[in-house]
Amino acid sequence: MAPPLQAPGAVVLIRPHRFRPNELTRVDNAFQSLPAAPDAAGVAARARDEVTRLAEALDAAGVVVHLFDDHAHDRPDSVFPNNWLSTHPDGRVALYPMFAVNRRSERRADVVRLLQERYRVDQVVDFSGSERDGQFLESTGAMVLDHRERVAYVSRSHRAHPEALARFCATFGYEALLFDTADAEGRAVYHTNVLMSVGSAVALVGLGMIRTAADRARVTDRLTASGREVIELAEEQVREFAGNALELTGRDGPLLALSTRAAASLTPAQRRRIEATTQLLPVAVPTVELAGGSVRCMIAGVHLPPRPAEPLRASLFGAQPGAVRVPVAP
Repeated sequence: MAPPLQAPGAVVLIRPHRFRPNELTRVDNAFQSLPAAPDAAGVAARARDEVTRLAEALDAAGVVVHLFDDHAHDRPDSVFPNNWLSTHPDGRVALYPMFAVNRRSERRADVVRLLQERYRVDQVVDFSGSERDGQFLESTGAMVLDHRERVAYVSRSHRAHPEALARFCATFGYEALLFDTADAEGRAVYHTNVLMSVGSAVALVGLGMIRTAADRARVTDRLTASGREVIELAEEQVREFAGNALELTGRDGPLLALSTRAAASLTPAQRRRIEATTQLLPVAVPTVELAGGSVRCMIAGVHLPPRPAEPLRASLFGAQPGAVRVPVAP
């Protein structure tokens, strides 16, 4: 059985070997923080290991993991592939224009080639030329996509230019639902996917950080009309990355991938409401979170239809009999 539109059963992860919080994104990313001590090699090693543990946890839950390594010195944020890549059930892949100059080389042809080999890819749509015009749209960081209802929820920011957004929506057939956000200091939320997560049955939303009552009502009403239960997150929970979660389809059904920090911030009542339909899958990624993103940012979901000749289950670690070992890129 195919996974539901909103919850892919396969993902792309990038394991960085030169990770660091990116100095060029600190200008508008209030979620970033600096390491407690200037230990660049230790920070990079811990981030690498956190990606490995996330891959292991997803694989153990029955999610297909395509894991690539990145040894480049000049790609501090390569751990976040969901900012430059999106995949779609109609067989299309999209590449996106990135705000920070040192993030633009994160777009990797080998990742696209693997998708073309394993899945049906009919077209690669490249929006990255908009960088030359200063028009950025950082994929499913800037947009939280409701694939079922064809709605793109977007917090206005430097990372979501309205013209670039309009091109995406016209090309892929989505309606943009735009709103303004502000934290307690009045700063806009840099990426929509730290504010909200839209699953098949449940949506987590930091409603209090949406500036106007009218926009809060628009977002809530649209999600409720689509059949989702809306769980409101406090700003303190958003800062703990509780909104930066992604529903995936595992061996036993839907699961919500998020960090242990995010999971710890949920109230018992919120956990019960989520777990009524979706298993929580928390993974510790405290080093990666220094860069201002968490588990959802680390995952590029694969919504593409698989090629009929491919096995239904591909395992990164070869745990299942007859499993296919997913190649690791150089």
